Amino acid sequence: MQSKHYKFIISGGGTGGHIFPAISIANAIKQRFDNCEILFLGAENRMEMQKIPAAGYNIVGLPIQGFYRDKKWKNICVLYNLLKSLKCARKIIKEFKPNVAIGVGGYASAAAIKVATNMKIPTLIQEQNGFAGLTNKLLAKKVDKICVAYEGMERFFPAKKIVITGNPVRQNLVHADKQEAYKYFNLSSSKKTILVIGGSLGAKTINDSILNGINEIVQQDVQLLWQTGSNYIDDLKLKLNGFDNNLVVITDFISRMDLAYAIADVVISRAGASSISELCLLGKTAILVPSPNVAEDHQKHNAMALVNKNAAIMVEDCKAKIELINKTFSLLNDTQKQTQLSTNISLLAKSNSAEKIVDEIEKLLSH
Repeated sequence: MQSKHYKFIISGGGTGGHIFPAISIANAIKQRFDNCEILFLGAENRMEMQKIPAAGYNIVGLPIQGFYRDKKWKNICVLYNLLKSLKCARKIIKEFKPNVAIGVGGYASAAAIKVATNMKIPTLIQEQNGFAGLTNKLLAKKVDKICVAYEGMERFFPAKKIVITGNPVRQNLVHADKQEAYKYFNLSSSKKTILVIGGSLGAKTINDSILNGINEIVQQDVQLLWQTGSNYIDDLKLKLNGFDNNLVVITDFISRMDLAYAIADVVISRAGASSISELCLLGKTAILVPSPNVAEDHQKHNAMALVNKNAAIMVEDCKAKIELINKTFSLLNDTQKQTQLSTNISLLAKSNSAEKIVDEIEKLLSH
């Protein structure tokens, strides 16, 4: 236990892929330094403004937003908000006086980490993906340490700053009780279960593909636990109006992911870094549908890292409506393939990632 009073700023967000690792790092910091303060900086009106307080931490929102890749004229407003965010971040950091500033990626971390490096505060960034995000690439030259999940990241970052830690995952996912899970979702322990997760915001292609195959799923007497994302729930419920079947559980967000994973025979998921880290840790049989709507197609890079090691199956987004349901049933009916994928994905798991990141933070404190 440490008695010295340390202060930490953690910045980033936008999606669950950035938020959940940030919370895991914060929890690990609290365990290591019992007498510490942690302040989050995020983007106004994004999901971190709800998820971080729900996890028990304070957060301040900045007016920062991502750049438009197509409507470039809109970036005038983006630049104005970036300058405003830099000014806000400078004021907050001056008043809070953190010992270390930590960035978890996404444009929300840009302002805080940029200001912290200018103020000579020790800084660490965490890159979840196998293909580095723009924000982290821009920050890399000035930060002190870069924690990554994949090998070969010297393509993007100075080699001497890189430490392979893996991606922190939600600590409550392991050791879930299967019987509790079946009861919680009101599903049967005697039937096979497909878990569909399209990331925290949902995935239109995956949802459309599942909707197209819903009758086949029910005919095969297979259970479906379907997280649609908040953007799609109302539309899907409307389309499923009158569809009354106890084999299908549809919800916008699953708060008890530990229980959902526990009963999943096959998981259909986007290929975000956090999701992949969780699938590896839990050894789940997975079909990955990488999102094409992400910077540098990084989800496809994430998925291929598993496919190349025979640790998951990939279905391209553009082919999902035709292939996804068929490949899901093919896998559900092939227990040997399920075992093979589960064994291989488990070998790729990196445990105690949050603690390894805190090891690096601790080294920065002694500088």
